[in-house]
Amino acid sequence: MPRVLLVEDEPAIADTLVYALETECFDVVHALTGTDALAAAGREAFDFAILDIGLPDMTGLDVCRRLRETSPIPILFLTARDGEVDRILGLELGGDDYVTKPFSPREIVARVRAVLRRSQTRAPLPQASENPQVLHHDPAAMRVHCHGEPLDLTAHEYKLLLVLLGKPGRVFTRDQLLENAWQDPGAVTDRTIDAHVKSIRAKLRAVRVGAEDLIQTRRGLGYLLSL
Repeated sequence: MPRVLLVEDEPAIADTLVYALETECFDVVHALTGTDALAAAGREAFDFAILDIGLPDMTGLDVCRRLRETSPIPILFLTARDGEVDRILGLELGGDDYVTKPFSPREIVARVRAVLRRSQTRAPLPQASENPQVLHHDPAAMRVHCHGEPLDLTAHEYKLLLVLLGKPGRVFTRDQLLENAWQDPGAVTDRTIDAHVKSIRAKLRAVRVGAEDLIQTRRGLGYLLSL
């Protein structure tokens, strides 16, 4: 039974969605605020998150950013205005889909199932013992292992590597990496990314020569993780 974290501060909308999802055999945990949602995510694992953009204590985008620091969980945004859609897509926080209010609860269920199907068809990351060129993320310990060895990463190196690890093969621009791995991306420059990538590569190479090639540079575009 897939577990869904629903973050919605309007009780009427939340009750309707909880009923629709539970009717379709989803296990739903409902949070009214971003703070409660992050606390729930810290206590237990979820297979999917539905985030309302307009929450009383923080935005759904903020919740997404925090969830993305430790998990590649699929995320669907609920947005009240069409104008917010551009903002969501522009930030490239890692959301998988969005729905504009008002919406049909059946549509939400269908979209959740579709996103879960897509995420489940992606090739799972093999364990380090099975593939010498793999990175393994331990979300409970907030550690990334290379060839079974834990990497001694700084907080920003860890967050940056998680962004790349969440979607192997995808090219991320420096701006996108800054937006995902820094709480205040405007306080640093895109060259900060280059310095952190260089440091991560050095730590990968320290584990095994050649592992640094897992992070590839696309000149003029950005970086990608090749597994």
